[in-house]
Amino acid sequence: MSASAEPASGPLIRLEGVSKSFGGVAAVVDVSLDIARGEFFALLGPSGCGKTTLLRLIAGFEMPDAGRIVIDGIDMAATPPWHRPVNTVFQSYALFPHMSVRANIAFGLKQDGLPKREIDERVRAMLALVRLESEAGRKPAQLSGGQRQRVALARALAKLPKALLLDEPLAALDRKLRDEMQSELVAIQRRVGITFIFVTHDQDEAMTLSDRLAVMRAGRVEQEGAPRAVYERPVSRYVADFLGRANVIPARCVGRDGAHLRLAAEAASNVVIQAPDCGGVADGASVCIAVRPENIVFAEPRHPNRVRGTVTEAAYAGDVSRYAVDVGGLVLRVARPNRAGEAAPQPMRGDAVELCWPEAAGVVLTR
Repeated sequence: MSASAEPASGPLIRLEGVSKSFGGVAAVVDVSLDIARGEFFALLGPSGCGKTTLLRLIAGFEMPDAGRIVIDGIDMAATPPWHRPVNTVFQSYALFPHMSVRANIAFGLKQDGLPKREIDERVRAMLALVRLESEAGRKPAQLSGGQRQRVALARALAKLPKALLLDEPLAALDRKLRDEMQSELVAIQRRVGITFIFVTHDQDEAMTLSDRLAVMRAGRVEQEGAPRAVYERPVSRYVADFLGRANVIPARCVGRDGAHLRLAAEAASNVVIQAPDCGGVADGASVCIAVRPENIVFAEPRHPNRVRGTVTEAAYAGDVSRYAVDVGGLVLRVARPNRAGEAAPQPMRGDAVELCWPEAAGVVLTR
């Protein structure tokens, strides 16, 4: 094992140019990432993008074809999974059905040969952490899905790993329970203070849980950063489409107005949009503008981007109402907050409306 000296204040986990293929098919391609100590980090992307393979590489279940994986300053090239300072929670939870909750949590500690007194103390602490003291004698089949998930967490945390790797652990739960367990996960992570690396295909889940996230595509990291930064400033059409809802409008640069570009929408004649000049966009160049539905409002003349259209869809969704508006062949999606007791009339299907948004709401995408 190489004990290459990384500073204690550096990242807990560092990936340097990591690649992995299976049968000639690239699963992970030249991924470099730093994951901080105590961070809740999400790997986000669709099925087959490489996020689970990347998690398995960190855990040591797979070995990279190229690149380095460094955990707490140690190159993991010669370190088998059972000696890495990480533990994994799987989607299936992988609990022993014939063992009680207490015995499931204690299992790994017994395998490590810890004294009985220390095992008992640590199991008690883990039961308290996940609030399952009253269920300690039950078998997994007698527990709810959320309780089984907490047992799996407790078992993984009992070994005091430096990082916990979670492979879509909420995927099997219904929506209400998933929402509850998201709050539980964040609370547990804050209490124990260790690094969580969370794999998910659910964009809302990634943004709700993580301090930072990496959006993956075809084995590569397309963009990484804080959820708000990635959501508000996507670097590509793929990220804008995948992370949340976005109006991605193909357009052509027709000039500049001070610090803003003037962009003619390709799908609608006479629609010219102003957006911040991101640099490097030549006159006549084809680009896309991404505008989030919640940033488009009805009839506010203070905004420079103003278009007229017809409502083709109107749907009430509780906290928001969602609309589709046809602007001369260009369909824009709008999300309008619903407020209790609001007296203003709601747009209906077939209504002629005016839509507006500020220049800063548009993000110019060159790829």
